Amino acid sequence: MYTKQQAGSAPEGPRRPSQSVALAAMMFAVAMTFIDQTIVAIAAPDIVNELGLSASGMQWVVNAYLLALAAFFALGGRLADLFGPRRVVVAGTLVFVVSSVLCGCVPSGDFALTWLIVFRSTQGLGAALLFPAALAVVVAVFPVERRGRALALFFGVTGALTAIGPLLGGWLTDWTWRAIFWVNVPVAIVALILTALAHVSDRRRDESLDVRGAVLIAVGMGASVLGFQQASAWGWDSVLTWVCIVGGLAVLWLFCRYELRTAHPLVQLAVFRDRAFVADGLVLFFAMFAFVPLFFFASVYAQVSLSASPNQAALYLLYFFVGFALASQWGGRILDKRGARPAMKIGCVVGAVGFALWAGKLTDLSMHDQWPYAALAGAGIGFILAPASTDAVNRAIDASYGEVTGITQTIRNYAASVGLALFGTVLTHRMTDNVTDTLQSRGVPSGAAESAARNVAEAITGNADDRQLSGDGPVARTVQDSMSAIRMDFAEANQWVFYGMAIALGVGYLCALRHPGGTSTERTDVPSDDRSPTRDRASHS
Repeated sequence: MYTKQQAGSAPEGPRRPSQSVALAAMMFAVAMTFIDQTIVAIAAPDIVNELGLSASGMQWVVNAYLLALAAFFALGGRLADLFGPRRVVVAGTLVFVVSSVLCGCVPSGDFALTWLIVFRSTQGLGAALLFPAALAVVVAVFPVERRGRALALFFGVTGALTAIGPLLGGWLTDWTWRAIFWVNVPVAIVALILTALAHVSDRRRDESLDVRGAVLIAVGMGASVLGFQQASAWGWDSVLTWVCIVGGLAVLWLFCRYELRTAHPLVQLAVFRDRAFVADGLVLFFAMFAFVPLFFFASVYAQVSLSASPNQAALYLLYFFVGFALASQWGGRILDKRGARPAMKIGCVVGAVGFALWAGKLTDLSMHDQWPYAALAGAGIGFILAPASTDAVNRAIDASYGEVTGITQTIRNYAASVGLALFGTVLTHRMTDNVTDTLQSRGVPSGAAESAARNVAEAITGNADDRQLSGDGPVARTVQDSMSAIRMDFAEANQWVFYGMAIALGVGYLCALRHPGGTSTERTDVPSDDRSPTRDRASHS
């Protein structure tokens, strides 16, 4: 194993500074990708106004980043194994920061939308290269007995940075929205300097890249995620939605068939024979099913139902991240002492209870009354994220840390896309029904009430190109006069979403029960003949 070789090659004294500097370097590098997931949403109105984009066009700018992440995560993990995680971290950081600068330099005119979509996509590619490699660096420099706490700090800090996105975005947008992209430059410089100072040794594999497998998984993930992303805009009854989803899943099935037959696959599917790894992956799926969509739904709820400003909405999310950050550290200690199973079980229970209680408080329309339940929900996710991710990576087939990290990040990103699509559909339908009832109770005819309600729901959820709810007609005036009731309608619709998040974590608990328990060093589920090719490859290190 790599950790034993590393421990034997250097005395304990010089290793500790290298470990701490390496951890700091990777957190700075990954911080850009986490902040970027939420910072752009705050600046979207300014970008739309200055560049003359439509709301649907701006949605493609947001989706381009997430699509590239989904399509290339597995490739990023594999490249980290083939060329060394430190090299891939540097390459991913450079791709990300150059793309960020170019996004901030977008010219006005007809080419603006294409420019933003292209360089947001390359930003996503850089993040897909960077994150698996950064996690592989942390795994490589910390021995197993200290890895849980290190990764708990890694996930806790970087996850909490997502909440900084809206705050930072609001402050920078007051100067210029272009600064939300340029802010990545100083962060990248610090990350690259710390990476050089950490003196992380690289391990390379003398193998060829599975290009065909990379193309198949990129097409399959990209198409299916696109279908889920656009389901609320295209409609679940749209042929195009199902062509993307079903077609993408079919390509992913072909990818799995191909990988089982190739000599040097992009993904070692034998790792899925480890029952603990499968349980880790399923728990991560249902946790991320709730975690990532929460940013959107809680932020919009705060701004619509609580009449909060974007910066106040970001502070609202901080309640969640206080619980998240504290529980992440606790979960890491549980992982080191008792393994991932207890932490995942606790997290799923705490998170399910937290989301359920939070849902019940949404209609009180009081931000301060909700903070204990938001913190409880955050604590649940915090208990889950680092232990499940760390346990999955520790169960890598010998030294394929980057590869398995790519798998787990693909699972997480896919779950987020599915969660956003399904919860977005639930929210839109419930909001439409609620507003229809409100308008009908105020004398608006059934057909007109349903049409107006649909426009209101689409405007709030960001799927409409015309976000203005003004007008001089009687229906428009009734809508404007009913905004207080509509804010409550939106809160009630969000209750369905938050209860759905609680249910997702309840399913995650059932998956955690399937985990065999113990630490990741007690691996008996994967037959030795499935691991032997990787041992041969490790000799090239």
